[in-house]
Amino acid sequence: MHEGWFAEPVAITVGIVGDIHHISSARQAAALLTQHWPDAGTPKYRAARQACLAAVHGEKPPDVARAAFIEAAREARILVD
Repeated sequence: MHEGWFAEPVAITVGIVGDIHHISSARQAAALLTQHWPDAGTPKYRAARQACLAAVHGEKPPDVARAAFIEAAREARILVD
């Protein structure tokens, strides 16, 4: 298994207070998508989860996972621009 480090972290807001977290790898993104995602079940969520898990298993490059994660975070309105 790989960490799938992102070239640049992705900033998102988490929780009721909106704490900002910086997601630095596909493994971190996959954990967040699996355990604490506010809008699970959408096509962008599923694509991001699949891409992040594939990056962790070395099947896709981390930049593909990062791009999918950003799209899912934007859709869930938790992306910090």
